[in-house]
Amino acid sequence: MSTSPTGLADLASRLTDERRAETLAHRSWAGSRAASYERLEFLGDTVLSLVITRDLLRRHPSASEGDLAWMRQQIVGREPCARVADDLGLPQAFVRSAPRRLRVTAEEMAQQTSVRAALIESLIGACWEDLGGDVTEPAVLAAFASVIDEAKLGKRDSKTALQEDAARDRLDVRYELVGREGPPHARTFTTRVFVGGMPAGDGTGGSKQASEQAAASAAIARRSERGDA
Repeated sequence: MSTSPTGLADLASRLTDERRAETLAHRSWAGSRAASYERLEFLGDTVLSLVITRDLLRRHPSASEGDLAWMRQQIVGREPCARVADDLGLPQAFVRSAPRRLRVTAEEMAQQTSVRAALIESLIGACWEDLGGDVTEPAVLAAFASVIDEAKLGKRDSKTALQEDAARDRLDVRYELVGREGPPHARTFTTRVFVGGMPAGDGTGGSKQASEQAAASAAIARRSERGDA
């Protein structure tokens, strides 16, 4: 794994060879789910949520539960997790760890947001389990520092902002996947959002969540132009 100022790469180097291999083992070549990174991912997901929650409570002592929950989701979601995994070079390590006969398949999987997010959670879980929370927590906070800074109090993502805006007018919001293109490792999704049962905007992205956010942004812009927002 590549060196990084975040400190998580340094912690990874302190894991045993067997544990590092487990953090990168996909079930398709691990032999079983129990031998893959999935159990560590499960632990790491919980640890990440706990660490970020504690940090947000310290940063925002007067914030409501709703604001804290929103900010946490912007930090621990798949896309921000995938970004941190990219910063650490985990996708490349994942490909190198694959059996030679599966390298091409591993390269395709490493393009998927869900896989990259799983890799960082797996690493966090392994560090927490083997090295302890005292060293893992600050390393996680350093790794996610830029993502944490982006989740500012009072700022809403497009889906949340549209939901709140529509609720004021007592309108329901519904998302519908209307398009899917490209190979599995580079797929593009198109989503249409309906507000009050009427088409309100289309959006495209590399994941369903990203396409929904783009559709919500388009709907907000359209409603603003009409003076609805």
